[in-house]
Amino acid sequence: MTAHDHHSHSHDHDHDHDHGEASDLSETELRVRALQTILIEKGYADPAALDAIVETYETKIGPHIGARIVAKAWTDPDFRQSLLTDASKAAAPFGYKGDVGDNLVAVENTPDRHNVVVCTLCSCYPWDVLGLPPVWYKSFAYRSRVVREPRAVLGEFGLTLPDQTEIRVWDSTAEVRYMVLPARPAGTDGWTEDQLAALVTRDSMIGTGVANSPAGQGA
Repeated sequence: MTAHDHHSHSHDHDHDHDHGEASDLSETELRVRALQTILIEKGYADPAALDAIVETYETKIGPHIGARIVAKAWTDPDFRQSLLTDASKAAAPFGYKGDVGDNLVAVENTPDRHNVVVCTLCSCYPWDVLGLPPVWYKSFAYRSRVVREPRAVLGEFGLTLPDQTEIRVWDSTAEVRYMVLPARPAGTDGWTEDQLAALVTRDSMIGTGVANSPAGQGA
């Protein structure tokens, strides 16, 4: 397992990074609907079964599990240490109808270090913990640029880090899948795990964002 430390430098790029949640969702929906139509027309799938699968990923699996894991780590020092020592073992009990977290490694953000995850070869991703990968995660532009110039790429996501903060890029593979343990937002002392989980975003567990602030949740 090797991490890559990188420093930013200037490059001109033609790729337009529009990472808005709406654009990701619409493109994904179009692809899913096209595939669903083909499967149904050919009699390979039952519409009700497909609806059940989609509902499961939207409401029970995906980033909901990752957010619960992060919230637990924020409130339970022993669990946090277990997660950082053996994430697969620590995450397993959070699974929906089965274990999750196979080949999972958790890396923790600190005031001095920010972690970001990529898969340079394809799009390896802990689906069972973070849900369906965003469209941009699989793009060649993200996979190549975040390794060379992570600070610039994070800036395009709206994440500006202090110059002294080290950015460490972790390259996922079929054997190792990474998730980021983001920093706990300030102003959340005394919050329950459920309240904290609501602050955890998918992007914060990839490293292209940070957890929401209490003010952003209307607290």
